[in-house]
Amino acid sequence: MMKKVLMLVLSGLAISVAASAWAEGGNAEAGKTKSATCAACHGADGNSVNPEWPKLAGQHPSYLLKQLMNFKNDERVNPSMSPMAKPLSDQDMADLAAYYSSQVMKAGEADQSKVTLGEQIYKGGNNATGVAACAACHGPTGAGNPAAKFPAINGQHAAYTKNQLNAFRKGERANDAGKMMRNIAAGMTDAEIEAVSEYIAGLQK
Repeated sequence: MMKKVLMLVLSGLAISVAASAWAEGGNAEAGKTKSATCAACHGADGNSVNPEWPKLAGQHPSYLLKQLMNFKNDERVNPSMSPMAKPLSDQDMADLAAYYSSQVMKAGEADQSKVTLGEQIYKGGNNATGVAACAACHGPTGAGNPAAKFPAINGQHAAYTKNQLNAFRKGERANDAGKMMRNIAAGMTDAEIEAVSEYIAGLQK
């Protein structure tokens, strides 16, 4: 399992160079102005209030850019985000990615009754069902890997993380390289998904 994860990580690194350079060309000040329409859902500083919508503050620009590109090109479909991304230019997306990555994510809170199982899955996975440890790609503190476009997930709303894991498990979200997240989520139980989502919400860098 670890060998497979390593191969997927290297693959992600290989395809991310151009997008990362593109994201670095974004202008945070321009992005702040352009983010006015995004603020209704994601908050003025990228810290959404609604737990169904993701916090964007402090996220890696390469990951944010990829998601916007995927929404624009229908590689990731969402009834709210897809139409918002359609009219964005390449520069718009780079600027928005630069702005949100420059913001500071507000710490989240975890349901302490579920973090024991969540920590177990996050750090060690489940060998019996072939579920890889989240930390293998997202790091021990959930800081992610910007070069491979693996997102920072620490402090993210538990409800949002749970929804995304369920979407990967059902194949409703399919913009993960090499089906990495779909394969992992497919082996997770409802209890494991809920627990690891809560654990992630309480992670801090």
